[in-house]
Amino acid sequence: MQSLIVAHGVADFRSEISDLRLLISDLRSQISALWLGLVVGLVLCGSDHLAVAQEPPRSVVDVTATDHPNDVGTTIDVSWTLSPDDDLNIESPVVSAYHVLRKQDGDVDFVKIGEVPSQTETFTDQGVQRKRAYRYQVVTVGPGGESTPVETNETVTPIMEWFRTDRGWLAVIVLVICGAVVAFIAIAKSGRELYIRKIPGLEAVDEAVGRATEMGRACLFVPGIQDINDIQTVAGITVLSRVASLTAEYGARLEVPTARSLVMTTARETVEASYLAEGRPDAYREDDIYYLTDEQFGYVAAVTGTMTREKPAACFYMGAFFAESLILAETGNAVGAIQVAGTAQPSQLPFFVAACDYTLIGEEFFAASAYLSGEPVQLGSLRGQDVGKLLVAALLLIGCGAATWVEVNSSPTAVSVMTYLQNNVLGSGGFLP
Repeated sequence: MQSLIVAHGVADFRSEISDLRLLISDLRSQISALWLGLVVGLVLCGSDHLAVAQEPPRSVVDVTATDHPNDVGTTIDVSWTLSPDDDLNIESPVVSAYHVLRKQDGDVDFVKIGEVPSQTETFTDQGVQRKRAYRYQVVTVGPGGESTPVETNETVTPIMEWFRTDRGWLAVIVLVICGAVVAFIAIAKSGRELYIRKIPGLEAVDEAVGRATEMGRACLFVPGIQDINDIQTVAGITVLSRVASLTAEYGARLEVPTARSLVMTTARETVEASYLAEGRPDAYREDDIYYLTDEQFGYVAAVTGTMTREKPAACFYMGAFFAESLILAETGNAVGAIQVAGTAQPSQLPFFVAACDYTLIGEEFFAASAYLSGEPVQLGSLRGQDVGKLLVAALLLIGCGAATWVEVNSSPTAVSVMTYLQNNVLGSGGFLP
């Protein structure tokens, strides 16, 4: 009886195990079906996404090409309307760039000439030739490829403009200054006296040469340490001509040590011409105009040695100077000479101002030619330039006043005036607002 009970229990246990195996098998089948459906769904979704991404973007609209204004005929502006797919709100970018292609009239194929990023609607072609006709195409490029090219409807031919309308105010200012120069030259040639502001440094030239004559000592003229191609050296030679005329008239000795051989030759010709003009060619001494050395401090050492030995009564420093300016000026001051200096080197002006009796500062130095010569052309040019300076000063005052007006009272009128000055007078807007 007991064995029967055990046998019956084992049979029930086996039956339960068999049912459990069937349940596990059904569960595996359902899981497999679920995985298969998930994989198929992902594949289908991925294929749809790839299909969308691989589609090329749509083309641009309304491609136009126009000649670039105010140039010499070597530039064409190309513009278009963005592709409908060039939208910043799209998560995955469809448009990455735009390719611009060009074809010269008569050619067969278009050639790519440039590329601009998305959200760009213009391209400037700076590689064209005047009087040649061109066509353009714009292609939209994205991860899915390139769109159909869109071509301009008509050809465009670049031309050269003779006048730049965006520089109208500059033309007016130039015409005013040039007109003033021509008018003052005509006035000076007519015999009317033009007022020229007195320059103390040039007025002192007569005094310095007269003092040297009274003391029986020489005049020393230093034309800087640069060569004759430097504009300051040229201006210094102009002053030398006036000093030589005075020494010839008064009978004083003039000594000119130079640091360049060409400057020596020019100075000799200038001094000799001045002595001839004064009727004293016999008083001209060529050996008093001599060359020392091109080396900066070797030259200044020789000049200061001459100053210490001969003790000139008048020293003139006219030209380009550097570190040697203080040595020359202090040595001349130590020997008791009256000193007149002139230079356009801003870093050397303080030394001349401190150690010399008179100093020509920058523009005064360059105006010496007109001031000393008295020629109508040079005097008229000098007065005409003064008109230009007044005009520039007036524009500065107007601009500062307008900017202050805008800050104090931001009225529409003040803003419009300031905008006009910035965009039209100072910018490239031309005459009209």
